[in-house]
Amino acid sequence: MAAKSSSNLNKKIGIIIGSTRPQRIGPSIAKWVLGQASQRQDLKFEIIDLAEINLPMFDEPRVPAMGQYEHEHTKRWAAVVAGFDGFIFVTPEYNYGYPASLKNALDFIYKEWKGKPAAFVGYGAAAGGLRAVMQLKQLLFILKMVPVYVDVIIPRANSQVADGRFTPQEDQVKALDDLLDDLAARFA
Repeated sequence: MAAKSSSNLNKKIGIIIGSTRPQRIGPSIAKWVLGQASQRQDLKFEIIDLAEINLPMFDEPRVPAMGQYEHEHTKRWAAVVAGFDGFIFVTPEYNYGYPASLKNALDFIYKEWKGKPAAFVGYGAAAGGLRAVMQLKQLLFILKMVPVYVDVIIPRANSQVADGRFTPQEDQVKALDDLLDDLAARFA
């Protein structure tokens, strides 16, 4: 772990669990990310579970870029996102892409994402969420977010979860350390 600037101490990073499926493993992976990230002294981290946010499918009458949100659930979601300085997206790969729940949450608002760094922890079968991460990066450019260079990719993630606990491999621990360093560097 590289030396960090104390100016980052007030920067708050949201760890977004992108899946809302009942039998998902995203929460156990997000808890691992939070556990490792919380050992750092340079940034603050908090989990944001889209299942708990419980957004409906997009239902605003105006396009998000206008920033004129009508519904209370949208205003609450906008306030949550605005309260963070950057994000780590923990996303599965479903059918070669990221989940609709994550796409919906990203599309609901606009200006609240702008200029914020984004990092990715992808998981899935053989590809480990790589295709979902690649597609997310394309979308986040449109939202004017700044993706970091280092990703954590977890192939065959189900085999690393037992009793609700994710057990990372050594290379995944190293990749997460590198990702966190890259994320912190965005605030230096």
